[in-house]
Amino acid sequence: MVFSSFLFLCGFLPLVFVLHTVIRSTRARNVLLAAASLVFYALGEPVYIILLMISVTVNYVFGLSLGRKKSKLILALAVVFNIGLLVVFKYTGLFTLPVGISFYTFQILSYVIDVYRGQVGAQKNYVSLLLYISFFPQLIAGPIVKYHDVEMQIQDREVTAEEVKNGVFRFAAGLGKKVIIANGLAAAVDALYALDPGTLGIGPAWFMITAYAFQLVFDFSAYSDMAIGLGKMFGFRFPENFNYPYISRSVREYWKRNHISLSTWFREYLYFPLGGSRKGEGRAVLNLLIVFLATGIWHGAGWTFPVWGLYQALFIILEREHIINSEKWPRLLATLYTDLTIWVGLVLFRAETFAQAWGVWKAMIGISRTGGETTRIMTEMVGPYRILLLILAAFFATPIFRNAVRRWRESARRRNTILLADGILMAGTLALTLLCLLQLASDSYNPFIYYRF
Repeated sequence: MVFSSFLFLCGFLPLVFVLHTVIRSTRARNVLLAAASLVFYALGEPVYIILLMISVTVNYVFGLSLGRKKSKLILALAVVFNIGLLVVFKYTGLFTLPVGISFYTFQILSYVIDVYRGQVGAQKNYVSLLLYISFFPQLIAGPIVKYHDVEMQIQDREVTAEEVKNGVFRFAAGLGKKVIIANGLAAAVDALYALDPGTLGIGPAWFMITAYAFQLVFDFSAYSDMAIGLGKMFGFRFPENFNYPYISRSVREYWKRNHISLSTWFREYLYFPLGGSRKGEGRAVLNLLIVFLATGIWHGAGWTFPVWGLYQALFIILEREHIINSEKWPRLLATLYTDLTIWVGLVLFRAETFAQAWGVWKAMIGISRTGGETTRIMTEMVGPYRILLLILAAFFATPIFRNAVRRWRESARRRNTILLADGILMAGTLALTLLCLLQLASDSYNPFIYYRF
């Protein structure tokens, strides 16, 4: 099941929210949300619900064991078990990839490592641990929530009308980003990527990678927005996962703004344990290479992913050593350098093979020519509508709109007209939701990119 579907929007979510509101006990609410999360996952992955339950149960035992005794052997067994499951199901090609396995495996690892470190106590309530790992808003594609960030919220939380309202606003914003912008660009990107890159031409190649760059960030940040909004509606506060990455002035800053939960997870559970930058500059560079190699491998089994990860590490190291010092450049130039660097790397991220990536890179610098099929696809797929979507994407990839809304609400609060302002926002939210439902009714193209990771 996906958030941007009629079944979720008109059936599952309203039912679970009403039941959660009626129930007053936190313990009973946890049972409801855990059961609903299993139903949510089973509707999309009926077979792999068993794998999820096995993973939760085994790690429940690991957690209890580590709570009684801080054993490196038990920790090692837990790490081997979880990484082993991920490797077998994601990288061997023997099984269909279980949706969300990369995300919930990292959440489980954060739990057992936190227990070993003594940062949290072992969770003795099985349902509470099950809820942490399987909670449906962020089960499939994050954000990756570390156990120590939500431990107290699982035990005791308050659902306020203000947080529910903010959650609805956030969810609707994510739904609009997904259905209108990301989905609108996706069909054109997929059609162009299906062509022989040798026939793309420089214009189609740049349109394709620009559209894909915006599709990717809006698709994934939309999921995170919806997950964070849903969390607020049920009393949870999840960490932010995106902070306008395309306004960054360096690749280092980009990775502080993009997929923040993954970056912080690797920093906390891999980079720092490796020694971080405490053991000299040479070791810090090696640790960065290891972290970004792991980041690439986390994203997929193909060889293009680890190379993409090392590509990111290369520019971060160049910036770290001040060989590239873009943060001291004029803002526009620094942002242009960062975005071009990231977008060129996204060719590897999207390509199925190195040959395809090489062909797209050649097309981007004009070493190709536009073929008849490319001309037809461009004529069919690229028109005023998708140009408008790119303009909207570029606008909403900056914080201009968010900051304007915040200033407007703050002004309304000072003038005691906040109820009117929120009423206008709620009307806009309703209109946006209805527009998305109409779009969903007329278009079956509705994938989430990060489902395949």
